[in-house]
Amino acid sequence: MNKAASVSRRTFLKRSTTAAGGSLLLLSSSRLAFAAEANDKLNIAGIGVGGRGGDDLNELANLGENIVALCDVDQARAEGTLKRYPGAKVFQDFRRMLDEVGKSVDAVVVGTPDHTHAVAAVAAMRRGYHLFCEKPLTRTVHEARVMRQTAQQTGVVTQMGNQGSASGNLRRAVELAWGGVLGEIREAYVWFDGGNGPLERPKDTPPVPKTLDWDLWLGPAPWRAYNPAYLPGTWRGWRAFGSGIVGDFGCHTGNIMFRALRLDRLWNEPGVGGAGGNVLRVSAVPSELNEEGYPRSSRAVFELPARAELPPVRLVVSAKEKPSEDLMLGWPQSGWGDLLVGSKGSLYSECPWNTRYVLLPEAKFDGFKGGPEPTLPRTDNHHREFAEACKGRGKTFSPFEIGGPLTELMQLANLACLVEGTIEFDPIAGKVVNHEAANKLVHREYRPGWSI
Repeated sequence: MNKAASVSRRTFLKRSTTAAGGSLLLLSSSRLAFAAEANDKLNIAGIGVGGRGGDDLNELANLGENIVALCDVDQARAEGTLKRYPGAKVFQDFRRMLDEVGKSVDAVVVGTPDHTHAVAAVAAMRRGYHLFCEKPLTRTVHEARVMRQTAQQTGVVTQMGNQGSASGNLRRAVELAWGGVLGEIREAYVWFDGGNGPLERPKDTPPVPKTLDWDLWLGPAPWRAYNPAYLPGTWRGWRAFGSGIVGDFGCHTGNIMFRALRLDRLWNEPGVGGAGGNVLRVSAVPSELNEEGYPRSSRAVFELPARAELPPVRLVVSAKEKPSEDLMLGWPQSGWGDLLVGSKGSLYSECPWNTRYVLLPEAKFDGFKGGPEPTLPRTDNHHREFAEACKGRGKTFSPFEIGGPLTELMQLANLACLVEGTIEFDPIAGKVVNHEAANKLVHREYRPGWSI
């Protein structure tokens, strides 16, 4: 092995050239928002600003946009963000905030826990606000569908916060797959370095902190007593609130796979699957499954139909379980992975955010600089892309036309772990068509006072 190959194995450098020149416009556009028309600066409101939501607001502020309203149910958690923007109006209930800000706001950033993404985001879109929402888009399959449909109906600019989408390496990887460099792709694998494990609901009921509105934090979720076991970040492992490792990171680690295989077409193009329809089939094997948490390891196998000229694909989404070593063609496996297996070669990204990749077998693609001409836009920042799209300049690369179906796919992997047998899901109808118990898990009943 030559020295260059050895270095690339250690650093996992990309195996592609960077496209030169300007951006190409992509996907749907939206009307200009309210205040930005006058001064070319967006007025932005944040819902859930203590964690990732606060980071998103800071990124947009660093681009020169105005942060004018902040909402968080936990004022202690949000303290840093509240201090950074002393001129912003502060709220605890996003419904009250949206009622009061009116046309003084152009766009909304949603960074709440997964279980309240949909109720906040749909309310904002229906008022005409452009929307940036953290990943995963939603906690349930149905919520992701409503988010996508609402975006289509209102015409607002949308962006899901899976930041790897802005990577030039990710976009080049997709172009190589689309351009036939890998040949016909009939197998794909996405895996994660272990799940959250089974959980037991706490029995103690300590007092709710004075800075936290627990009822608002629960939102549409079924009532349960407060316990610090659920927050701030641990909510991700609780089925009532989060999406587990598969739902949470699937929108990152499965990003190249989903785009390269054009799986969004199954949701957005009726009949593209051919005579058998767009129906996809999935069965799963979980371990240590319980009512409160997600499994520590799992394996969901999808049989995905053809997408017009593209062949059917077998997709394996797993936690803890890696694909067999022979599929890696001699390349070392990581605990995370996104692998496309083609008739002419494979493409592997071991980065959870899909910001780098390698073409395999290594000897065949060593120094590879070929492939199709770049066709996708290049950018350096998905927050900038969102802000520019809100102003009518360009388009977002991870709108809900993509983010919604990607979220549905990963939540279907979670759902399949909860039932026995193979489920058949119609992405056009948004229903499980062969399994009544599974279809009931596509969504859950909200607490009174909450809706989408």
